[in-house]
Amino acid sequence: MSRISVIGLDGSPLREEARSALKEAALVAGGRRHLEAAGVDPSRSVELRGDLSEALAKLESSEGPVAVLASGDPGFFGIVRLLSERFGRERLCVIPGVSSVALAFARAGLPWDDALVVSAHGREPRRALNACRAHPKVAVLTAPGFGPAELGRELAGLERIFLVAERLGEPDERLFCGDAAALAGEEWRDPNVVLVLDGRRPATQKGWAWPRPPGGGWALPEEEFEHRAGMITRSEVRALVLARLGPRVGDLVWDVGAGSGSVAVECARLGAAAVAVEREGASAARIRQNAARHGVCLQVVEGEAPEALSHLPEPDAVFVGGTGGAFEEILRTSAARARRSVVLTLISLERVVPAGEILAECGLEVETALMQTARLRGVGAWHRLAAENPTFVVCGRRPC
Repeated sequence: MSRISVIGLDGSPLREEARSALKEAALVAGGRRHLEAAGVDPSRSVELRGDLSEALAKLESSEGPVAVLASGDPGFFGIVRLLSERFGRERLCVIPGVSSVALAFARAGLPWDDALVVSAHGREPRRALNACRAHPKVAVLTAPGFGPAELGRELAGLERIFLVAERLGEPDERLFCGDAAALAGEEWRDPNVVLVLDGRRPATQKGWAWPRPPGGGWALPEEEFEHRAGMITRSEVRALVLARLGPRVGDLVWDVGAGSGSVAVECARLGAAAVAVEREGASAARIRQNAARHGVCLQVVEGEAPEALSHLPEPDAVFVGGTGGAFEEILRTSAARARRSVVLTLISLERVVPAGEILAECGLEVETALMQTARLRGVGAWHRLAAENPTFVVCGRRPC
């Protein structure tokens, strides 16, 4: 098989290298609009759509040079990965154009070294939504069935500015700016990229790595959070809780009975979207203060669980820090909705075994650990160990 030239189209004239590769190609593959834009004779072209197995087989059987047309930079969420896996990277000659993400930010006059880029194309849209809930600057590569209108409907109520870059590089390209309601009420043409921006949290420092890593460190000291009379998950316990929750970019975590919101804040610092559910107004205000202090975006829901959970987006993981009198109902609701795990902390023995039994009845694999920690305290010229309250950490995981 001859070398494969992968040519990125961005609306600008092709470079000489790309023009030569296209002219010499015995077979040219690409989407219909790419083939039409390049003026490729149908007799030597194959359209890329849906199941690509037949098209790839034709490329493999070609007796002459092959060219593949793609949008923008084909190595950025593009076809280079598939071609490299199928034919080997040594056979590829990639001639990229400007990526649609770079072009969208350029049209908006914004830097993007501090942006998070997510794709909904062939992937779970909910992960893109969660990224938009958690991060102040996100570029979303949309997909058929999940475009700007769907994005606006799902993120209604979130304080964001939406910039839709539609048909970039085409004569009829358009840049639209509006809120979630404006997006939901419009009809959109493909292809498009949506920039989701939180105007309340502008970038405070220059990017130094891309994509920007989440906040460093976890299990922060209790002094890093406003809390009421010691009502906070201790840092040592929080370290194990975070390990069991496994928060990451694209995840959504519920913090039920959030108190100070320390777990929700730490999940957000690690890149996940987080919802803190708290019934007391004063505690809800403290959660907002703690989120602002650590520069993260949380959704704070003031209400009583489990009723307050009914309209929340589906979580990947749930932390239950407080239940009041609705212990069993909250656990069953959390276990039914969580995609990955439910974690709770308990200090009363009477609830430890029932908690494990409820999670097991809901189909989760249960692990329970007792954490007993002590901190070194100075007493004059001497030191002693001051024991913290023993805490049970009960974790239910959905079987793989």
